[in-house]
Amino acid sequence: MTDTVDESITLEKLKELSENQPISRFLGFRVLELAPGYAKVSIKMKPEFLNFNGIIFGGIITDVADEAFALCVSSIAHPSVATHLSVYFLSRVEPDDELTAEGRVLKSGKRLGFAEMTVTNRSGMVVAKVTGTYSTISKK
Repeated sequence: MTDTVDESITLEKLKELSENQPISRFLGFRVLELAPGYAKVSIKMKPEFLNFNGIIFGGIITDVADEAFALCVSSIAHPSVATHLSVYFLSRVEPDDELTAEGRVLKSGKRLGFAEMTVTNRSGMVVAKVTGTYSTISKK
């Protein structure tokens, strides 16, 4: 164990923390898979997620990617915080669809790391690619 990463958190505890946070319950995230450096999260679209153009608000797509990001990173570097997130929207999301975000840590250093998330719709089409960097939080 290092002084910057809590290696004692279990995947089961991390999944429980994710599922019980208010935003997860509010949006309806479901953690489908969780392994060291990997997470898969889904969300069903709701009419409340539509923007003024009648399509799914980009923030919802970003939210599910961010949750996969948080979980894949926290599974190997807990506690940590995002330092940057880039989102590339590739396709529109239909109001009755379901999204799945898969996050993978590609590089994890002592203080900084990098992850990539792919968001797909129900038919497997990639609707967004997301990259993120994170920093571990020092314990006091």
